[in-house]
Amino acid sequence: MSEINELYKVMEGKFNKDAASGLDLVFQFDLDDTDDVFYVAIANGAYDIHEGSHDSPSVTLMMTFDTLSGLMDGSTDGMQAFMAGQLRAEGDMMLATKLGEIFPN
Repeated sequence: MSEINELYKVMEGKFNKDAASGLDLVFQFDLDDTDDVFYVAIANGAYDIHEGSHDSPSVTLMMTFDTLSGLMDGSTDGMQAFMAGQLRAEGDMMLATKLGEIFPN
């Protein structure tokens, strides 16, 4: 199984449907080092992961695969990664802060 597919499984295991309840948004992830692009569409407490780019993501998060893995396993703090330039965001910046609630450690 590829690293990205393993990451999808980690995200699936961490998904907090209560935190996602009532939300309708799209997180797009652009991984700089692997050229992987995927998005997570969240609606009504459920989510779907899709490969490729979304036409109109709510927020696009750009980082390396290792940074995203660290965010998912709790070894990387999102705010620290942002301040250190390891994480960049385009779109609704406030939604980026919800990532930790929707996929908690």
